[in-house]
Amino acid sequence: MALTIRDATPDDEQAWRRLWNDYLAFYKVDLPDDVTDHTWATILDPASRVAMRVAELDGELGGFAIHHFHDSTWVKTPDCYLEDLYLDERFRGQGIGRSLIDDLILLAKAKGWSRLYWHTNRDNETARKLYDTYAQEDGHIRYRIRLT
Repeated sequence: MALTIRDATPDDEQAWRRLWNDYLAFYKVDLPDDVTDHTWATILDPASRVAMRVAELDGELGGFAIHHFHDSTWVKTPDCYLEDLYLDERFRGQGIGRSLIDDLILLAKAKGWSRLYWHTNRDNETARKLYDTYAQEDGHIRYRIRLT
């Protein structure tokens, strides 16, 4: 199986939407279509800080890593936040998630960013087995206030 990690292109939209819907179902989230439309447009907008790397296996989109960079008050160069990482169930356990994270590490280093970080649910044991090979969770708990 040939694996390619690359930037998303407009041709990926249909396959990404299928994966995105599976991702939302995994987290039991229902988003309005206009939010998904906006997310896709933002990913493709070269002026946006939001970007997506995709894992393509023998011509099929098998996963994605949506990320963005932001300034920090703790370091002089930007941080990279991996907001969404998802693999089609058929491709899990084959090192593709690791390949996507490794790709982001290389990308962040090439751009001179200071850190790469992400969140996951405490009970997402499968993902945490992979994530724990990179770093141990740091004890921070996220708080979120919805404003709209």
